[in-house]
Amino acid sequence: MRISIKKNINVPNALTLFRIVLIVPLMRSLLKQDFIMAGVMILLSGISDMLDGFLARRLGQITDLGKILDPIADKLTLIAVVICANVLYPEIMPFIIVLFTKELLMLSGGAFLLRFRIKPPAAKWYGKLSTVLFYTSITTLILLRAIWGYSNRTLSLVLLSVTTASMLFSLVMYFLLFLRIVRESKKNGHIQGTNDKTDTQDTPANE
Repeated sequence: MRISIKKNINVPNALTLFRIVLIVPLMRSLLKQDFIMAGVMILLSGISDMLDGFLARRLGQITDLGKILDPIADKLTLIAVVICANVLYPEIMPFIIVLFTKELLMLSGGAFLLRFRIKPPAAKWYGKLSTVLFYTSITTLILLRAIWGYSNRTLSLVLLSVTTASMLFSLVMYFLLFLRIVRESKKNGHIQGTNDKTDTQDTPANE
């Protein structure tokens, strides 16, 4: 897959790169417990996440690079914030386990598709929904503690439970999409073609 540099220099991709750049100062703010700055950065990251997809569709600037960078930016931000948040809220460990399991399964599925040169699908609405709920939950918990010094275990568990449920729903939907892509690829000979090629190469050796 060839990626044209000129074609991929656009506003949506710039916003995606901005989200990636924000990760380091965001983690620094969280670990220093500068909650107001961390909350602002999470808010900016969430807004840019929504804008890049909207502008890409509205301006007709959907690119292969954008399809790759967008989920990478989502996952890196998600993992970075959760790791830092665990320092402040040890009770979210089950949430972290669900998150990393989901990401590991999705990365495995993407790697499987790429192995057969099948382009992984772009982010879907249910994936974006779980990301928005994640940003909302974490931002709420951080700002409540930063501005009002408020920390409530029940509220934390409720918000993170809703976020976890949305992530599980997203995982199931992506899994169904993955099965459909694999089924269509087999029908079109993409996956079987790779196996056939391997079998053909092995035949002379067997003879």
